[in-house]
Amino acid sequence: MTRFVLTGPRSLAGAAVARRQPRFYATAVATATVLFLSGCASPRYTTQQMADDETPVMTGSAPRWNGTPLEPAFSCLSHQIVALQRPALAIAVGDIKDYTGKYSQGDGNALTQGGALMVYSALGKLGGAVELRERFDTRIAELELAYTDRRQLGDGRAHSLRDDSGAAAKNVPWVPYYGGSILKSNYYIVGGITELNYNIQSGGADLQVNGIGPKARTFTMSVGVDLRMVETETLRIVGTVSLQKQITGNEIGLNIFRFFGSDLFDLSAGFKNLEPLQLGVRTTLEQGVLMLMGRVTGTDARLCAAPPSLASAQAASATVAAAPVPAAPLAVAADASAALAPQASASLNTPKAPALTAAASAKSSESAPDAAEFDVLHEAESAQLSQSAAASLDALVARLRTGASAKVAIVGRDSESGAPDKRRQLTEARLQNLRSQLAQRGINPAQVRLAWQASDGDMTIYRRGAGFQVLAWVQVSP
Repeated sequence: MTRFVLTGPRSLAGAAVARRQPRFYATAVATATVLFLSGCASPRYTTQQMADDETPVMTGSAPRWNGTPLEPAFSCLSHQIVALQRPALAIAVGDIKDYTGKYSQGDGNALTQGGALMVYSALGKLGGAVELRERFDTRIAELELAYTDRRQLGDGRAHSLRDDSGAAAKNVPWVPYYGGSILKSNYYIVGGITELNYNIQSGGADLQVNGIGPKARTFTMSVGVDLRMVETETLRIVGTVSLQKQITGNEIGLNIFRFFGSDLFDLSAGFKNLEPLQLGVRTTLEQGVLMLMGRVTGTDARLCAAPPSLASAQAASATVAAAPVPAAPLAVAADASAALAPQASASLNTPKAPALTAAASAKSSESAPDAAEFDVLHEAESAQLSQSAAASLDALVARLRTGASAKVAIVGRDSESGAPDKRRQLTEARLQNLRSQLAQRGINPAQVRLAWQASDGDMTIYRRGAGFQVLAWVQVSP
């Protein structure tokens, strides 16, 4: 932080000059104050020169996972749906418009026009519990189907085709199409953003004495959404939801409005804080998705769809029973790496749980680990081991000294959440700490090998008993 110091004259002659020039010091004080405040208010940024003949450009923060306070609630509901052991429902999203009509000439639409995109992203957070169908923008698919119908679409290969007359098959460069490639949906979500209420409540104070004084103000606005779930085959509305969320903000400032001699100085400083308006819309839409999905799947979404606060969503997530599919491989296979590797995902939106052997599939994630498995619990949001972890490590070392291998589950609280990169960094730090702790007990770090870790796109909570989750599996050889 820059510090400005103004010193007085060091002689009587200098003092006389200062008395004849009072505006000099007033101007200096005002200039120093402006420079000081502008330095404090500047955001963090760096500059980077992209090419030798270009001017450096300003670069701010890096892109991050666009998470919301309801992330744990989606993991909670996903486990409830999977626990039913039913075929995944196919869900589509229609047009979710901004019906508020709020628009300004300078800033454009006050609210996002991408409500449908937000709902699609929300459904994607349920992972493999649901299947998504594209219905919002099908222009590319319809165009390629039209090309196929005109026998204009190819894939770079020759295809063997036999006509209806029974003639010999011939190779053609275009893709034959017999229909039925587009999968149907079971339900779809439509609706809109229906409310934007400005300044439903505000208050504050402004106190000035001789043109100098502070001010403070708070204000509240609100948004509202209305969604409905429609059965595709019958167009029957199976559920509706109407939600409202308040957006809050505050402003604090200081004003100086004074004459110094014949000069007038008007100096203002302060800051404003406002909850992101579009994030409020996204969170409200996600809340609606949770409630509608609970309706059509027959799950109790109230345990997960708590009011949009991170703490309440995490508490709700911890109260849900674990899914019958084990959270991680529990049986020792001949090839440990094959037993611990996760299954290949059918698509980016359908992450799967780690692969299981036939013997392990009958167990529940709530059951106790077998003799070849050791849980290493860590403190919440930290790489530090819990007090119970020392006993697990001692038992692990005793097994290794008998010449037998073992599996270690890196375990954390199921209330932990965050962006995928943050979760990966925390897991890697915990793995490094595990190697360090075993090295202190005479185990070579090279004997510790990572066998499975949740991918960045997999937001599923792989439960390991009540209140805990497995973040990674490690194979330790003797």
